[in-house]
Amino acid sequence: MSLLKSLAPKAGSKHSPKRIGRGIGSGMGGTSTKGHKGQLARTGGTVRRGFEGGQTPMHRRLPKFGFSNVAFANNFEIVNIGQLAKFSGEVTPESLHQAGLVNKGAVKILGNGELKTALTVKAHKFSESAKKAIEAAGGKVEVIK
Repeated sequence: MSLLKSLAPKAGSKHSPKRIGRGIGSGMGGTSTKGHKGQLARTGGTVRRGFEGGQTPMHRRLPKFGFSNVAFANNFEIVNIGQLAKFSGEVTPESLHQAGLVNKGAVKILGNGELKTALTVKAHKFSESAKKAIEAAGGKVEVIK
């Protein structure tokens, strides 16, 4: 007995194609599912991408220049207090950069993790939970302008 003889496609996966434009009885004769007249009923009647029927298209109505806030956005490098555990004494943005935790830029300290050593942390911004955790460990918080 051969296994190849018993192979068959899954039930419902094969079906005959639509026979468009083959008489009235098929339900798809006459206009061949293209509706009546108009650009899309014609051969080669396609509409290009972005065409809106003759009205001024969206890509021409929108302004091409103007104000962007990207240059003025405040982007902070994020450091959690759990990452400060390997430091001792004073922690500055320069020491964080040397340790590979941040790139050059403003630093914000967040309160995720645990801190057991007393540190003097200098950064541009602190979350409330980070301030509490650093001061609870006996450390000091200094905001850099």
